[in-house]
Amino acid sequence: MFQFVSPPLPHYVSCGEDTYPPGGTHPDRSGIGVFDLLMVTSGCLYLEEEGSPLHIASGHYGILRPDRSHRTAEPCRTETHFYWLHFHTLGSWNASSDEASFWAEPEDSPYGRIEKFSIYIPQTGKLEPNGPAGSAVRRIMLLNMEQSAKARWKQQVHLQDLLSALQYQGGEYAESPHVRIAERAGEFLRRHYMEHISYQMLSESLHFHPNYISLCMKKAFGCTPLEYLTRYRIEQAKRMLIHTDEPIGRIAELAGFRSFPYFVRCFARNAGQSPNSYRKLFRK
Repeated sequence: MFQFVSPPLPHYVSCGEDTYPPGGTHPDRSGIGVFDLLMVTSGCLYLEEEGSPLHIASGHYGILRPDRSHRTAEPCRTETHFYWLHFHTLGSWNASSDEASFWAEPEDSPYGRIEKFSIYIPQTGKLEPNGPAGSAVRRIMLLNMEQSAKARWKQQVHLQDLLSALQYQGGEYAESPHVRIAERAGEFLRRHYMEHISYQMLSESLHFHPNYISLCMKKAFGCTPLEYLTRYRIEQAKRMLIHTDEPIGRIAELAGFRSFPYFVRCFARNAGQSPNSYRKLFRK
């Protein structure tokens, strides 16, 4: 499973198609610097990526990593036709059999805050030529005939359609159970952040033991439910400090803090300054 943290989104580089006769082989390459997506429409490609077999049969796809070597494990037994598509990302990515989610640390500027998310793409899987993913690949191929900025832009858009289709085919956003539970917990905390929230309330809402919920959130987001809630409350307080004239004590209440001194301590630890200094900084 490849996990791409976005933005920036993975971007299209180049594409093409090829047909190998019986006995044909795929080039042996090392560290090509881009992800190589291979979609086989007939026959089968027998590849190997640093010792791990990667056989791609008709109606399936496989993605080769940009940082590893790959070679032909076995020549094609029958005539094999496939499309290839190179893409890459300027953002962070990882490959793992155990999916993880991503928590974006707050940006320095509340106006420039970018909400990050993860795209999960299985390395191999089915790819029906007439399905959404196959259609996206064909549209990208057809645009190769146009040498224009507009065509390149459309190829980038269709790549996102392709990745979305592959992610959907990988399951419910290719999430493991602990990620789904963490996402549900995060949703509950964001929806009720103005209220007094206890672990018991979270447990009763999700129907899981508090310790298991905490374990899931640590594994998925790298923080406990309380830490997640505090971060979210601070983000709401930052927005109110900038966009409203409410007194700071009132903002603390609206953000879900029952103790003003505790709010000030949490805010200073998160933003590196007091709420009042933060408001002055962005409202000069």
